Amino acid sequence: MIRVAVTGAAGRMGGRIVTAIKEADGLELAGAVERPGHDMIGQDAGLIAGCGASGVKISGSLEEALANADVLIDFTFPEVTLKNLEVCARLGKQVVIGSTGFTPAQRAEAEKAAAKIPVVLAPNMSVGVNACFKLLKEAAGILGEGFDVEIVELHHNKKKDSPSGTAVRMGEVVAEALGRDYNKVANFHREGMCGERTKEEIGMQTVRGGDIVGEHTVYFIGMGERIEISHRAMSRDMFARGAVRAAGWLKGKAAGMYDMQDVLGLK
Repeated sequence: MIRVAVTGAAGRMGGRIVTAIKEADGLELAGAVERPGHDMIGQDAGLIAGCGASGVKISGSLEEALANADVLIDFTFPEVTLKNLEVCARLGKQVVIGSTGFTPAQRAEAEKAAAKIPVVLAPNMSVGVNACFKLLKEAAGILGEGFDVEIVELHHNKKKDSPSGTAVRMGEVVAEALGRDYNKVANFHREGMCGERTKEEIGMQTVRGGDIVGEHTVYFIGMGERIEISHRAMSRDMFARGAVRAAGWLKGKAAGMYDMQDVLGLK
């Protein structure tokens, strides 16, 4: 049995992960943590998630939550995640990270921690999104330079990073397939007399509103034809199920940085 601890256990995403762990075979909830001072500290994590009593109380201490756990699932923010990684590296715990918005410097810090422990870090834990990554690589390779590439993503009005980590990864996948440097060709802003679209650029457009869980569309636009590869998330459950799948996959893995392409055997 793989014992799992969850950060942000009283939140929307944390609750879905707690539920997914309870529903999964071979995994059990062993710890739950919230920020110090949170109103739900001391409450049963399963009851807060709405999936029934778990016998695991929400703690304000990560070390306490990890005491009986093998792996931590972390969907917080980069700054918090990096601190949690430090604790996990010190305690020898495996980590699954679904946080998004990492800067290159923050990503490098995470890589250092992964030299000590096995870590799965992915901008999107969805099986469907990761299938899209593979399809995008193949499509870009086939279509080549004759098609303009535009990426549009939609999320709820509470999302803090923009564009989404998933959209960025989609842009990186396409750029790599076309032999381009994403950081040089990504275009996040068009306004006024900005000139004609360059052949190499990859447009990145963002929409924020309401309760949209997440939608991503990559447009390959040629002369007289257009190909669209889209993914629409209907609920947060798919992210939770993917994270739980990654937690199970980590068992017995060597220290290092992995992603969902590794978990799903798509590499």
